[in-house]
Amino acid sequence: MSAPLTSLHRCCQRSALLLHVARQRWSSSSASPPPLHTRLLLFLTQRFYDVEMLLSWRSQLMRNQLQKKNAYYGYTQRFYGLDLASAYFILSLKGGFRFAGQSEWFYADQKGKFSWDFLNHKDTLLEEVDMSYTVINYRGLCNLEGQRSLRTLKLRGCPEVDDWLLARLHVFQDSLEDLDISHCPRITTGGLAALRNLKGLKRLDVSSLPGILSPGLVIILLEEMLPQCQITATGYDYSLNDAQGEEEEEHMQRQR
Repeated sequence: MSAPLTSLHRCCQRSALLLHVARQRWSSSSASPPPLHTRLLLFLTQRFYDVEMLLSWRSQLMRNQLQKKNAYYGYTQRFYGLDLASAYFILSLKGGFRFAGQSEWFYADQKGKFSWDFLNHKDTLLEEVDMSYTVINYRGLCNLEGQRSLRTLKLRGCPEVDDWLLARLHVFQDSLEDLDISHCPRITTGGLAALRNLKGLKRLDVSSLPGILSPGLVIILLEEMLPQCQITATGYDYSLNDAQGEEEEEHMQRQR
């Protein structure tokens, strides 16, 4: 149970106890009925577990939908090939891509609609992929692992991109040159340490990562791991204390 839900639960339990006492006094005497707010609290207490069940069901439904969206497109791959399966997965998550040797980008609109002209490019590798602000996660990345010519990967603002996904990016170590993981709330220092495998990386954007406690030190360590890479890191407060910095450094050193 989440913290807000636990707090609400305790509050309702206390209210239930007080209302139980009040109800006993009311029933054992000829006093007037309790005020409206007391009766309202009693009603909410009685309905709390119904609300809790609905919230739990909603949370489970959202998790199931997320896993379904990131499922492996094996069926599509068998009938249309690896490249078109990757392209279809990207468009189904409202992302975009560009085939190698082509200038045209394929994007899905806000309603998830897209052109099927990408089917005319069978057996053509993807060179650039933009999954910004989509719900791609560690599991969904398996649909892109066959794209060994991938040069650009944009994951800006993806709420499900985490350290596990970053650790899996090593499959693109021979081709990836441009990586954008800015504004991803679940990335921590440990995940950034996994980028050491991307030796061919030329541009890296790690701006506005709330999970990074001491950005100044982390950027220095990234520059040591990837000396040939141009690193962009904006949106940070670089005046954090030394204790946080030492903790970040020790964590990254353990990961290296």
